[in-house]
This record gives sequence, structure tokens and C-alpha cells, in this order.
Amino acid sequence: MALGLLLGIGRTFRKKSTACLDILTAKRGPRNYYKGKNCKPTGFHTHKGGYVLVQEKLPSYVVPELTGCQLKPYVSQCAKKSKTTETAV
Repeated sequence: MALGLLLGIGRTFRKKSTACLDILTAKRGPRNYYKGKNCKPTGFHTHKGGYVLVQEKLPSYVVPELTGCQLKPYVSQCAKKSKTTETAV
């Protein structure tokens, strides 16, 4: 009886394993835990349940003008070697 009580007290004070200090994921967290995908929000929620987009938070992509470009958009996997001449511009 006393030995079982001492073993129970010893179990409560032992050092916890490092497995409980792992990174918290959606599977290890509580039922309503949502971690997300590390994305920045593009707006905010209103009090009435709506969502307002903020234009400054939206990503803007800068695409160069490619009208005079001689490069092709696709390179075949079985491309043949060709001799090219380099011209200094």
C-alpha cells in the first residue's frame, strides 16, 4: 500500500519527456485549433460578419514587357544542341 503510494507520487514529479514540447500542429492541438498556412491577412473582419479587403495588403506583381523578347516559353526535354553566336550589344 505504502509502496504504491510512493510510486504514484514519484510518477507525478518525474521529468516530462521532450515529446510534449513538440511543435503544436492541428492534429496535436485541441479540436478547434486552426494553425493556418503562415499567410498574411489581406483585410479585416467587420462587426457584422463581413470582410473588408485592404488594397495596400494585396500583393502586386511587376511583370516586364516581353513584346520584343526572342526567348520561347517552353524548352523541350529532348532539345538538340545548337551552335549559338554571341553578339555584344
